[in-house]
Amino acid sequence: MDLGLAGRRALVTGGSKGIGLAIARELVGEGAHVAICSRSEEEVETAAAGLRHGGTTIHAQRADVTDPDDVRDFVGRSAETLGGIDFLVNNAGRAHPGRFATLEDDDWQADLDVKLFSLIRCSREVLPHMREAGGGRIVNVGAVYARMPDPTFFATSVNRAAGLSFTKALAMEVAPDNVLVNAVNIGFVVTPQWENIRLRRAPELPPDEFFRQLAAQEVPLGRFGGADEVSGLVAFLLSARASYITGASIDVAGGMGRYV
Repeated sequence: MDLGLAGRRALVTGGSKGIGLAIARELVGEGAHVAICSRSEEEVETAAAGLRHGGTTIHAQRADVTDPDDVRDFVGRSAETLGGIDFLVNNAGRAHPGRFATLEDDDWQADLDVKLFSLIRCSREVLPHMREAGGGRIVNVGAVYARMPDPTFFATSVNRAAGLSFTKALAMEVAPDNVLVNAVNIGFVVTPQWENIRLRRAPELPPDEFFRQLAAQEVPLGRFGGADEVSGLVAFLLSARASYITGASIDVAGGMGRYV
């Protein structure tokens, strides 16, 4: 299936590792030009070195999506290097476990900045470039907790729900500009964030055993997903084959979401 992504220009936040890097690889494999950012300059440059073997233009930049100036600079430099912007994948995020009683205001603010305001800031900056190009696509990577709250991930549950509402409202507003906006809700997917959670919750267990036990309790398919199982759906939503899909929220979670 030709997804029609060759020569298109994509920004992927949090693109130095995990799901973001898998998405960047998928897009490069489809012939797209890609810009990635990360808070770590070393990590983003290492990721870019691997992506450049794909033969398309790669722009890598240290940028913190919770900093409006960093976002503005990243989008501007990316547009200049790639020759414009067609796609934005809002992937940056981090897991911040905690129940209501344990979360302080600073925890809430940090979670809001990375899970909600990053979507707002990045989308605001790319939209003029997409309008200039005659349209574009935005995919917001979220979590099933947006629709299935978990008190042990209290802030994530609240902020991811806000992200879904943002996705739907923005999709409605920018549809006349031929900009499509969708969300991908992940469940348990093997990422560096989950390794950090394992080290806090059960450092005595090997990663495979920790993931197996957790998936057996929560996931109907009985396993964690892989980053490449997310990246394929993201690429499809950016493609010409998804030209009549906007305002949608699609799970990649092994059946984990307990809702209709």
